[in-house]
Amino acid sequence: MIERYFNLVNEAFENRDLLEYDNYTNAVLQIIDHLDKGKLRVAEPTEEGWRVIEEAKKAILLYFGIARMETYELTPFEFHDKIPLKKNLKEQGIRVVPPGTIRYGSYMAPNTVLMPGYVNIGAYVDEGTMVDTHATVGSCAQIGKNVHLAGAVRIGGVLEPPQGKPVIVEDNAFLGSAVSVMEGVHIGKGAILGAGVKLTASTRIIDVTKSEEKTLRGSVPANAVVIPGSYEKEFPAGNYQVNCALIIGQREEKHDQKLSLNEALREYGVEM
Repeated sequence: MIERYFNLVNEAFENRDLLEYDNYTNAVLQIIDHLDKGKLRVAEPTEEGWRVIEEAKKAILLYFGIARMETYELTPFEFHDKIPLKKNLKEQGIRVVPPGTIRYGSYMAPNTVLMPGYVNIGAYVDEGTMVDTHATVGSCAQIGKNVHLAGAVRIGGVLEPPQGKPVIVEDNAFLGSAVSVMEGVHIGKGAILGAGVKLTASTRIIDVTKSEEKTLRGSVPANAVVIPGSYEKEFPAGNYQVNCALIIGQREEKHDQKLSLNEALREYGVEM
């Protein structure tokens, strides 16, 4: 059945006039409902790496076109938007501290916690994950199990183009305060990002743990311990410091079993 919905969404994405017909609008609504329930993801892991489900992103874009603006009153709050909020949180095992907001069409698994933060449509947040105060999970971002997004973390969203890879944060990662991860950057399992790390697709991620540096872009390896850094770059007006990230160590098994995460962070001198 889902393949049939995908076919209809692909047709409607090329010809928006088709949304006048119920079978096309129903296909959009069914895909959004699948995303909301976690039956479908915008991107999914495969043996070859993460695969983007373009039809899911196309459905979200079409949903914005067919949804109507409505007023939602949740005393003492009032919202005026096209996308309603997720409901039945208790039944789904999700803890939300006011005024935390989860948009319909996103998924939060049981045993997740949202402090006064925000989770946008198309996002997927897996079991045991904490989204802390003022943290935001952008549209279509994929967050793994037992991840901690500390206060003011910004996970960027992406809707267009449909084939664009979203931000992916793998299981057991820790992102410290005010970390920003944008433009489809991939954070590997167990990675620790210290406070203030800012990553885009073009940001240099420099491994300084060996005698010679190694530069990466767009991906933080599993279990890497990362802090903010800078390097000097020459411009016509002179030399200036440019943002980068430094891999300074590896999260080891003892950091999960013998030491608390806080102690592991202190061992590497990483600010939370």
